[in-house]
Amino acid sequence: MFFAKYLAQIIVMGAQVVGRAFARALQQEYAASQAAARARSRSGQQSAAASSITGMSLQEAQQILNISTLSPEEIQKSYEHLFKVNDKSVGGSFYLQSKVVRAKERLDEELSIQTQEEKKQQSQQNSET
Repeated sequence: MFFAKYLAQIIVMGAQVVGRAFARALQQEYAASQAAARARSRSGQQSAAASSITGMSLQEAQQILNISTLSPEEIQKSYEHLFKVNDKSVGGSFYLQSKVVRAKERLDEELSIQTQEEKKQQSQQNSET
């Protein structure tokens, strides 16, 4: 009987701990979702869509490839170097190599978005004159 009382207390405390952890995880997920919504509204809709599709933000992609500006030459140079360095045949990591590929894809998508926006602006300016 004495043992059953302690066992019941342990079960109740365990349930409370799990419940609190679950509630905290929900709060964090809600906060992250709100932050993502704010980021989408601040930056362009297409850029946010590209981030959600690729699963990588523009900033993360720039950090992975260690670039500061979005120039195709710089992106390609950094990509080629990091891809070769992380090749499994030279002792690199397939995981890191795949991150490098995803980062390049994300940056290429951003360059494509910027090019489209520039074309739209130029066509609007041409139609106004």
